[in-house]
Amino acid sequence: MLNTNESEGLVTRSTGTGYDLVFLHGWGMNSGAFSEFIPLLKDNFRVTTIDLPGFGENCDTVPHPYSVATIAKEIAPVLPERCTVVGWSLGGLVAQQLALHAEDSVEALVTIASSPRFVGGPGWPGISPDLLNQFEQQLEQDFSKTLDRFLAIQAMGSETARKDIKAIRKQITDFPSPSATALREGLSLLSTEDMRKDIGKIRQPTLRLYGRLDSLVPTSGVDMICELHPQADTVVLPHAAHAPFIS
Repeated sequence: MLNTNESEGLVTRSTGTGYDLVFLHGWGMNSGAFSEFIPLLKDNFRVTTIDLPGFGENCDTVPHPYSVATIAKEIAPVLPERCTVVGWSLGGLVAQQLALHAEDSVEALVTIASSPRFVGGPGWPGISPDLLNQFEQQLEQDFSKTLDRFLAIQAMGSETARKDIKAIRKQITDFPSPSATALREGLSLLSTEDMRKDIGKIRQPTLRLYGRLDSLVPTSGVDMICELHPQADTVVLPHAAHAPFIS
């Protein structure tokens, strides 16, 4: 049974029974990306999906300034009282912020294909700054084409890349289009946000999942993240790319 809650600000959707899992999606996406994965969990968990502010069913709620901190501040009040927050990609940044600042609700943390800093730089593997600049320029002209290219890069390396892209595309189109501001500012967060100094302060049990074939969060950086957050458990999925729950 699917329950939708709109009474406390952001729209949330819950299904299943059991311990609470909360899923947060990545840039340009919405909760539809998890639609084929959630049925595998709902017999054992109550799964809640929350579209990030500015995306999906929360496209009309756009905090200012648009930052990981303000996004997390909007989400914190609608979290279940005791939950594990699962953040994919950009959603992983928000999930880490919630673990740090919503400790009363967040009992455990899972990140999927996420990082405390997405953009690459000296001594830090990540997305090429030039590539992110290209996305920002293309976004002004055509969101649909930019998203298609972003999806292609996410699936790159996966043996089922075409199928993966088609699956995500189909799932997210059932939701409202994102806010132009959230798209632009959310993409900027991938270039600017840096939580490397903070993640060692996360005290909740943490599981970090990576895809070995991921070209956006390269596994060459996994050891560095482990050094920053040694309390976390880490698993690299050998046949997965940037969307392991699909590939």
